[in-house]
Amino acid sequence: MKTVETLNEGLKRGFMLTIPATDIEARVEGEIKRMAPQVKMPGFRPGKVPPNLIRKMHGEALAADALNTAVQASVQSLIAEQGIRPAMQPQVELDEGYAPGKDAEVRVSLETLPEIPEAKIEGLKLERLTVEPDEAAVDAQIAQLFASQKSFVPAPEGHAAAIGDQVIIDYVGTTADGVAFEGGTGEGMALELGSGQLIPGFEDGLVGVKKGDKRDVAVTFPKDYPAANLKGKPATFACTVTEVKVPGQGEIDDAFAKNLGLESLDQLKGLIRDQQQQELNGLTRTHMKRKLLDQLAESHDFDVPPSMVDAEYDNIMAQLRHEAEHEEDTAKALAEIEAEAADYRKIAERRVRLGLLLSEIGTKNGVEVSQQEMNRLIGQAAAQYQPKDRERFIQYVQQDPMAAAQLRAPLYEDKVVDYLFEKAEITDRAVTRAEIEADLESEEGHVHGPGCGHDHAAAPAKKAKSAAKPKAAKPAKAEAEAVPAPEDVVTPVDAAPKPAKPLKDGAGAKAPSAKPKKAATAPAEAAPAAEAKPAKKPAAKKAKA
Repeated sequence: MKTVETLNEGLKRGFMLTIPATDIEARVEGEIKRMAPQVKMPGFRPGKVPPNLIRKMHGEALAADALNTAVQASVQSLIAEQGIRPAMQPQVELDEGYAPGKDAEVRVSLETLPEIPEAKIEGLKLERLTVEPDEAAVDAQIAQLFASQKSFVPAPEGHAAAIGDQVIIDYVGTTADGVAFEGGTGEGMALELGSGQLIPGFEDGLVGVKKGDKRDVAVTFPKDYPAANLKGKPATFACTVTEVKVPGQGEIDDAFAKNLGLESLDQLKGLIRDQQQQELNGLTRTHMKRKLLDQLAESHDFDVPPSMVDAEYDNIMAQLRHEAEHEEDTAKALAEIEAEAADYRKIAERRVRLGLLLSEIGTKNGVEVSQQEMNRLIGQAAAQYQPKDRERFIQYVQQDPMAAAQLRAPLYEDKVVDYLFEKAEITDRAVTRAEIEADLESEEGHVHGPGCGHDHAAAPAKKAKSAAKPKAAKPAKAEAEAVPAPEDVVTPVDAAPKPAKPLKDGAGAKAPSAKPKKAATAPAEAAPAAEAKPAKKPAAKKAKA
């Protein structure tokens, strides 16, 4: 193989490889010999088909496969000989003038990983905000659980409905001109007064009704109501009360806990207390991890591969654009995203730099993900697929280094962070849950430049209280940070390059095409058809990630 370097600028490298026709032909011959014992052809005993006939039957496919494997082997040889650490998969392109029987000229373009300076991990100082479970919060959560489990029984004859009671109603909604509107008519809807389920004024308007009563409830739809024809408009619902119910008797006691499958109320409190402690530990870790990454970002600066920044930037923008599709004013949300595109690119660059830095720290300090841990990760991911696709997924991960790296990355990152926690000088400070949440929230109301060191959870920061601003998707785990985990963004050196154009991809493993199975959804209890309910108020905005 002849190698000529065509580009060497910064992190960008380019080469022209010339693969001798004899090398490609030798691969064809070798494949013919390998497959000859299995070839069957009328008129010949198994394994006795002449090589020239095998070539005649399969020559074109054999030549294409031989060229493809020769190109991949040559690129891997180039990477090894040059000591290159590719940042992403090399771009490989076969010269358009190639014809079978000729030498193959292949252009290889890639970006290398930068030389990462010695990580400054000595002298790290972190503050760990600790929060103890609040017994009042435990009691409040149990009260919410009790409320969600409560049942209603028929009210005594002549009972006037009060806040907390349930009414069963038929209704017809009309606009100010007396015209019924779509979705404003229904029968048999159960409504707990005071629940805030429907638009303001509707539930209050039914306080005091008795079974058999008819009452007109006048309301005004909110200005931000989803249906454009009803926004801010007055309407009247003619309601017929078919039944009034009151909450069933019950107490928050051992009997309540036993109905939940537990032994006692103390056991229920213990479980909720443990659950809250896990949540609080997650907040503590998120806060401390963010401060750690801030320090690393502030003390390290080096060039990063543009292709990695582009890929991360594209991921950020794709996520935000997807979220914008669910906003009330999609056009406005998209416009705001595009206006801040430069800031998002800076965030992408910071993420890539931190990802590479964490990878370097982990490598130099022996941080590893064991095979046992990797098997567990693969099993957890495979469980998201239908049973018939799980084995295919496992084979795909085992054969595709990039797929394996993506699974391994989050755990590897956590291990590197834990290593750095052990190296840091940590001081504890007791705070309330409200304080630590406020501290995390205070860092999420703006987009920082690369010098300030904030990354804001799993997506770029957003301006506070912008009605049309898309919201970032929540991270999969409580402590997830916006930094891409090392292997998730760095292509392993031993990963096969993409086949040279215009050849088809090699017969590598592919991920199962079937979508992961969906979690079962519990049907709503006695819910009438959606269009039969009075218009509800818009869903509350999701909390910032």
